[in-house]
Amino acid sequence: MTPAGPPLLDGVRALLDEAAGCYAERPEVAERLHASRRRLDEPLRLALVGRVKSGKSTLLNALVGTRIAPTDAGECTRVVTLYRHGATPRVVLHDTDGGRRTLPVRRADGGLRLDLGGTPTEEVAHLVVDWPAPDLLPATVVDTPGISSLSGATSARTRTFLDGEAGLAGADVVVFLTRQPQPEDVAVLAAFQAGTEAGPAHTTTITVLSRADEVGAGRLDALLAAGAVARRMSEDPQLAAVSSAVVPVAGLVALAGRTLRHADHVALHALATADAAQVSSMLLTADRFCRPETPVPLSAEVRTSLLDRLGLFGIRLAITLVRAGIADATALADELVRRSGLAELQRLLRVHFTDRAPQLRAGTALRLLEGVLAEHPVDGGERLLAEAERLRLATGDLGELDLLARSRSAASPLPAALRADAERLLGADGTGPAARLGLPEDTPTTTLRTAARQALHRWQEAAADPLADRAGVDAAEVVVRSCEALLAGLDGWSAAGALAGALPAAGGEVLPGGPGEQRDQAEDEQPGGRDQR
Repeated sequence: MTPAGPPLLDGVRALLDEAAGCYAERPEVAERLHASRRRLDEPLRLALVGRVKSGKSTLLNALVGTRIAPTDAGECTRVVTLYRHGATPRVVLHDTDGGRRTLPVRRADGGLRLDLGGTPTEEVAHLVVDWPAPDLLPATVVDTPGISSLSGATSARTRTFLDGEAGLAGADVVVFLTRQPQPEDVAVLAAFQAGTEAGPAHTTTITVLSRADEVGAGRLDALLAAGAVARRMSEDPQLAAVSSAVVPVAGLVALAGRTLRHADHVALHALATADAAQVSSMLLTADRFCRPETPVPLSAEVRTSLLDRLGLFGIRLAITLVRAGIADATALADELVRRSGLAELQRLLRVHFTDRAPQLRAGTALRLLEGVLAEHPVDGGERLLAEAERLRLATGDLGELDLLARSRSAASPLPAALRADAERLLGADGTGPAARLGLPEDTPTTTLRTAARQALHRWQEAAADPLADRAGVDAAEVVVRSCEALLAGLDGWSAAGALAGALPAAGGEVLPGGPGEQRDQAEDEQPGGRDQR
């Protein structure tokens, strides 16, 4: 739907360089633009934020697929830590004075054990951990100290990181973990939105209902209950104003699925094939399960390890799945990941953020540039603004992301009856043609083209509705442009060309002007067309 990432980012880089040159005599302003340009060349930063004991480190380990982040209450959980992809493991401490030093890499239980080496936490700005995990390639994941901590300094580190430096937020995206949103939580997210220059377009946050298995008191249907709670949370206008989605995740179950070992499967199989009544009695409490003597031929050490890796709920769920016929470790691991909610979270992160990372970073940079030009007028500013607008219009994903975010808010500009259709066409379920049209991946191109034409006509009618307000018409026109670009792609034309103004006519002739210009021309040809709207 957009120009390839590199050409788009090249245009934004050139624009930022030109703008920085205009502020050569104002170094503090130029540095904001230089910092924004440097971030364009970095992976997307995804920060996990939440209260103390909300499960941030466990979720990070599940997303990465290895036990890399400390989950205890040690000193390293009180500092901001960036986990990024690297060929070899490395840990670098950045102190508050701007210095840095390498820390020893210590492994434990297949993961990493962090140690500040005697440096007081108040002197640590952040840690940077390089780790050879493929899941860190699309984005750098940031573990933050808990907000609303008893230690004000600990909570302040998270806020300081999110506020960033030189007017640039420390993260591009926030995954906010909560069990019950509080007013202070919403305030933190709103402040982050303002820091990313996102304004009312809350494209940068997803909320996770964390430790979802505890919602239903550990019953086997706990995740179903958590799903219902998440749906109610997503309807809260205050939360919807700062978050684009709410998804329940049982972090410990997710991590167990990502790191399940063959020995774990063997032990779970032994429990599943033992006397059901005796196993149920063992699983009433953690103490019962870890008693030295049990009717199941598993050592206390093995049972303690299972409890540490899966928790009681995870063990109950895994035993039930094995009894239902899941026979091998790989299938069991996949099912645990799916049922934990992690697979849905990964899908949302991919669709909303990592698949559109160049466009998301470009949009943030353009909004920052526009804010700088408004705050500090300069000669040539109008030309810079015009070029920023040209890049924005040539990049359909920016408008799609903005509208996707606003569609979830209480003041959604989309018609309620068509909202789900619009979100799908905007790429909420995936950016491929079949996903946008709600059809199977193997759907023939002719069927996709027919469905795309129907969607285009549907949204052209919505955009021409004389009773629609201005916001509704503008939103419908964004969907129309997405449909036009989708059709152009199916007909062999570049989506970028379609959005920039080169749509094929029915006979193959290229029409001048963009989609909006073509509609304006059609209205002008009809007496009173524009006045009727």
